[in-house]
Parts: sequence; C-alpha cells; structure tokens
Amino acid sequence: MPDLSQADPLAVLPPDGSLMGLDLGTKTIGLAVSDAGRRVATPLTVIRRTKFRDDAAALLNHCDARQIAGLVIGLPINMDGSEGPRAQATRAFVRNLAKLTDLPVAFWDERLSTAAVTRTLLEADASRQRREAVVDKMAAAYILQGALDRLRRA
Repeated sequence: MPDLSQADPLAVLPPDGSLMGLDLGTKTIGLAVSDAGRRVATPLTVIRRTKFRDDAAALLNHCDARQIAGLVIGLPINMDGSEGPRAQATRAFVRNLAKLTDLPVAFWDERLSTAAVTRTLLEADASRQRREAVVDKMAAAYILQGALDRLRRA
C-alpha cells in the first residue's frame, strides 16, 4: 500500500488516464475528476456516507462510468506531520476498498484543503448553504489538483 512517507507517493499511479480525487469525510465523500490529459481537476459530486459497502459501490460506479485509471485520496495528516484517528480511518477505508478493486490508490496530504476551499468560497461571497453543498467536492478537486500539478512537474 502506498505510504505518504515514500519519496513519491504518486508513483503507484499509471502514467495515463483520468484520475479521481477523494475527500473522505465522516458524513460525505467529495469526488473530483481530472481530464484525460491530467491538467485540470473538476469537482464532480458528493456521496452521502451510509455503510462501507454502499459507499464503495457508489464510488466504484463513478469510477467505471468515467473509466478512471487511479485514485488520489486526501490523507488528513495533523499539522505536526503525525497521523491521528482520521488518517487511520482513511487508511482503513483504502484497505477495504482494495479488496473490491484493482485501481491504484495514492495518498495525498490534504492539510488545510477544506480551509483553503472554504476561504475561497467566503471570498466569493457564497452563502453558508451554498458552501455546505459544494465544499466537499471542491476539497476533492483541490486535493486532486495538487497531485496533478506534482505529476506534471515530475
């Protein structure tokens, strides 16, 4: 399984094909997709979490429909670089997902992603209701765009 401490956590991803970014929360999973050229991440949708099997089925249906080549999932690392309960839950989700699909999964440091997206939405004068509706899928796009930018520089 990929480890964020690797020199290049994105090395597990195939060189071609669209990627999907995930912002895994306790209540929702924000999804974003890249174009086939891996230049731009676009917010896609939010999956309301119920139980793992249903969450995974919804996620994999989106992957199949878009012919996704790999997943980039935000890993919620603490500000001091340590991993807490949320990071452990994310790793457990990926371990369970790996039993259902062969899609490669890369972890990407998601520190401050939701805060950055929320700040952008506040600057755009988005209402609280609008922010709540889009923040998770926009955070997924923020995570995926960071990974895409890194892949382009590599």
